[in-house]
Amino acid sequence: MKWRPFIVGGLVCAAVAGLVLWVLHARLMGHWLQVHTGTINEPGPYYGFWSGFGSDIAEFGILGAAATGLYQLVKKVNCHQPGCWRIGTHPAAGGQFMLCYRHHPDYMGKEPTQELIHRLHAEHKKHQAALQYKLDEIHQHLISEARTTNDEFRSWPLRR
Repeated sequence: MKWRPFIVGGLVCAAVAGLVLWVLHARLMGHWLQVHTGTINEPGPYYGFWSGFGSDIAEFGILGAAATGLYQLVKKVNCHQPGCWRIGTHPAAGGQFMLCYRHHPDYMGKEPTQELIHRLHAEHKKHQAALQYKLDEIHQHLISEARTTNDEFRSWPLRR
């Protein structure tokens, strides 16, 4: 079941209800807004606003920056599947993507079981051993090439 349409619908209904209440009680709501923003009952025009509610504008900017930083942090660590807000803790595609267990192809939407963990660990160890074997083979080949080149170099006559 998708919750997003219900949440959006509820927010829209709440906004419409608030707007209807505001229009029905415009005079009271307007006076409430004027008093709480400090635009009436003060010695000068907008003195109450700038010494009260208006002075908080910078604080709103700070809160906005903090919210933006938090959002960026969440986007960095969450699952790379579009629309998923879970934390991505499982690397996929050689570490290019961090996915949650529901979207990781090895887990098929289920939490990893002990058997799956052991199987993936064994596959990883096997892969690492094959890589190490290939690296050792290349290393031995390079050492033998260096020795033959060094032996050939030593056999060259010295020119004076």
